[in-house]
Amino acid sequence: MSSRKGQRDAARVVREQLARERRRRRTIWVSAAAVVVLVVAGVVGWVVWSNQRSDTFTTPPGANAAGTGIVTGGGPVTVDVYEDFICPACHQFEQTSGATLDQLVADNKAKVVYHPVAYLNRFSTTDYSTRSSAASGCAAAGGKFREYAKALFAKQPPEGSAGLSNDELIDIGAGVGLDRGSFGGCVKDGTYRTWTDHVTDEASRSKVTGTPTIMVNGQPLENPTPDALNAAVAAAGK
Repeated sequence: MSSRKGQRDAARVVREQLARERRRRRTIWVSAAAVVVLVVAGVVGWVVWSNQRSDTFTTPPGANAAGTGIVTGGGPVTVDVYEDFICPACHQFEQTSGATLDQLVADNKAKVVYHPVAYLNRFSTTDYSTRSSAASGCAAAGGKFREYAKALFAKQPPEGSAGLSNDELIDIGAGVGLDRGSFGGCVKDGTYRTWTDHVTDEASRSKVTGTPTIMVNGQPLENPTPDALNAAVAAAGK
């Protein structure tokens, strides 16, 4: 009798072990399937988001064919300037070399393409890099991109601050001769925020990792002083 009971107990233990193993396998398969679903959903979501950022944007007048920057001048050498309006080094570059770029354009030696990227949103509490870049697109639509960019750097807010408000951005535009009504509406509506996303994304794809980055006919200029800019443009134009 006790022998049969022992056999039944042993069989029950085996059945319970088998049942636990089946449950464990089901849990593993369900978990694996859930991970696959999440990965697929994530990939699909990223693709949709990426396509929306890269394919749907409003380009301001004066932009190049790729929509990645605002063009000034039409000289034979192309100078690309990647800048962020809250970047102190960009402000310094504008102070030391901005006039040199303007002169190269005036002398028809270079075409300068300004790429106002939004790399430094983390250094403001209001996405100032994006807002100021988008506002510069509004200034380009009003035919005063360069004047507005200079004024933005002249009134650059400190890193870590809220940055300038939209009303202050509009006041700066009015100060350089932009129509307060149309320019102000453009800034408040964020008309060119999608363009800013495009400019920033394409700069990243082009391996631009910091600001300011200056390129002369596609070649980085490590120390873009006025003398170095003039020399590089002259060499590229030969």
